[in-house]
Amino acid sequence: MSTSQNVYTRSPNPSNRSYDSSSVSSATSPKSLSQFAPGAMNTNPRLNLPATPQPIGIPPLPPVSQGFQSYGPMTTSSSLGHESLASNESVASTPGPSTSQLAGPPGSQGQKRAYRQRRKDPSCDACRERKVKCDATETASCSECSSRNVKCQFTKETNRRMSSIKQVQDLEKQMERVKRENSGLRRMLQDREGPMELDAEGGNENAFNLPAIGSEPKRRKRSAPGQVPDLYRARSNVRDFSRGIWKPPAQFRERAPVFFDPPRPELPARHLVDQLLHAYYTSSHSMFPIIHFPTFRASVNDLYNSNGASRTSPAWLSLFFAVLATGSLFSQTSNSQPNSFYEPAEFLETANKMLDPWANDFTLDYVRALALVSLCLNEMNLKSAAWTWLGRAVRVSQDLGLHIESGPWPVIEGEMRRRTWWMIYILDRTMATELGRPVSISDSDCDVPLPAGVDDQFIHDGGMMVPTGAEPLTHSLLAVIHVVRSYSSLIDALSPGALATTHLSSLDTHFKKCLNTFPPACDPSSTVPLAPHFLAPLAYLFHARLLLHRHHLHPEYPVEARMASLESCTHISLETTSLLHRSNSALLADGATSLLTTHIFRCALFLLLTGYLDHALAAVRALASIDRRRDVTVACGRYLSFFVATLGAKRVEYTNYLARTAAPPFGSSRPSIDQTALLQMLSRDEDLLAYASADLQASPDASWLWAGAEREVPLPQTSSPFQHSTATSSSGLFSPEARTGLKEVEGKEW
Repeated sequence: MSTSQNVYTRSPNPSNRSYDSSSVSSATSPKSLSQFAPGAMNTNPRLNLPATPQPIGIPPLPPVSQGFQSYGPMTTSSSLGHESLASNESVASTPGPSTSQLAGPPGSQGQKRAYRQRRKDPSCDACRERKVKCDATETASCSECSSRNVKCQFTKETNRRMSSIKQVQDLEKQMERVKRENSGLRRMLQDREGPMELDAEGGNENAFNLPAIGSEPKRRKRSAPGQVPDLYRARSNVRDFSRGIWKPPAQFRERAPVFFDPPRPELPARHLVDQLLHAYYTSSHSMFPIIHFPTFRASVNDLYNSNGASRTSPAWLSLFFAVLATGSLFSQTSNSQPNSFYEPAEFLETANKMLDPWANDFTLDYVRALALVSLCLNEMNLKSAAWTWLGRAVRVSQDLGLHIESGPWPVIEGEMRRRTWWMIYILDRTMATELGRPVSISDSDCDVPLPAGVDDQFIHDGGMMVPTGAEPLTHSLLAVIHVVRSYSSLIDALSPGALATTHLSSLDTHFKKCLNTFPPACDPSSTVPLAPHFLAPLAYLFHARLLLHRHHLHPEYPVEARMASLESCTHISLETTSLLHRSNSALLADGATSLLTTHIFRCALFLLLTGYLDHALAAVRALASIDRRRDVTVACGRYLSFFVATLGAKRVEYTNYLARTAAPPFGSSRPSIDQTALLQMLSRDEDLLAYASADLQASPDASWLWAGAEREVPLPQTSSPFQHSTATSSSGLFSPEARTGLKEVEGKEW
């Protein structure tokens, strides 16, 4: 990027990486910001969406090691940049001789050289042996070999200089033969192992190997039972004598004795339990149906009818209190009570006490309790704690073999195993993208089939039976899985460096297909009312799209790339506010998750920066309705207050600058401020872009804000690392400061 293009308040790091778009002009003719952010300074209360930005195309660049000079400005019509070069220009854009100069006039030296070359054409092996004239051509055998019915070939050491046309023809024949052989081998492998990821040409058909919507994970190779003899006696001996050395596969293990027997907790009031179970069923269970609810309700009834807590396993009690903690986070009745802040923490404390920290044998209830505790901690804004509990859930689930398709299992247990694994998979991918951490689960290590699209009441030990005319599926687990399975590719795409055109378009196309798996009302272009409980699962999709396009806000990219990135993020934010506008705001808080809350917060930042004030206000009002139902909302509100104040100060600064440099209109003493120019200056301010990127600055790889911070004076410690906070409990679960990250005075700034 040339110096003339650097219009930022602080100079970004120049880069030769490209992030071109059909909606973005070349460096020589930049568009005004009104084209990047249509509707600038718009105050129309109607939430009308702009046209969808065109797909961003990135032509590949030559390696730096080639040492070529830079190409001239590329147009979007030239995929590799060659069409933009004149016919008499070299690749390095330096003047060169024309074609006519290379050809030469008739009768010139070029014709004589061609005549001498024909006389020096090599003879075939047979003609050289017989010392006769050879009249072989590029495509036909010589007459001598044809009459003698022998093969006309050129293999002698002195005759290896075949013509270039002959070499090309031979290479083409070899390539065709190799392609045919490869195609046959691929068909054989496809018949044996399923679809291949590469096309017949050997290229990558899918830039990131994105799984097709509804496709099952690739099955791992296992030895076929028919290929080994029946070893009944050996199995019996191994079960007996392997104890203490290794464990058989999960489905063949004997039930281990329980050594952990903690004091049983006091059970909550039954009416409160019913309220919390209802809240859990309508919120978390609608996305993560990891417990068979009819069976679970029956177990709860037995627990209260017989007062059988003493006869109930600690792992099941831990799961029970984890369910209550999750329900309390989404219960409207619970949150209206004075002790609503502490209620989920108390349930989580009890759930933790029922888990043996030194357990060596696990159950499905144990891992489900871990997963729900991790989910609760994430919703309570204790994200590092949630990450570590999730790590335990991953390891325990792998110990139980949840990551592979095994069996046989009873119908209900087998389905709950699959759903539990996919919930842990979703949490792993989502937290990794939010925290900038590596994922804990590798796709190549698991082959669990997708869960059944059947509600709990239709799943029985005798099978899954859905009656004709039954209501549609009530949980959105499958739709969320289709989105989150692409997070691995998204994380790869967000690694440092330019995002290739094929990668960006592949992910964009995949996300559009994912949107089609949701009900039609979930489309941002729809006008029908949207049920609020769809917003939480939709957040996984819009969160991924925003992360994808936010990637190119980094100063190392050219101004066109950064403006295209800002435009795409603004469009996604407008789509989000369209969904909020069609939802019942009074019911939004009941199902709002931490992911949805932070996504709305990011959208508000982009809408404020690009001048969509009415849409930004809609996002802020949504956050206000969520308020303290999600602990992260308080911190988001405080950040927004800071951003609005900073944005206002920048507006005054740039307005005064434009007033000093602009000439007043004819007949007026006051200069007219160009609002488009003002918005353009605001959107290119380096400080504002860093603030709008928000949690992108938390990533060790993608952040740029902390460059040079190591040379600054270390921040003073406000307290000793061992000094207790003012909280009444030693646990961060009960501390507002731990859960919001703010002191009491700071929390009131929202």
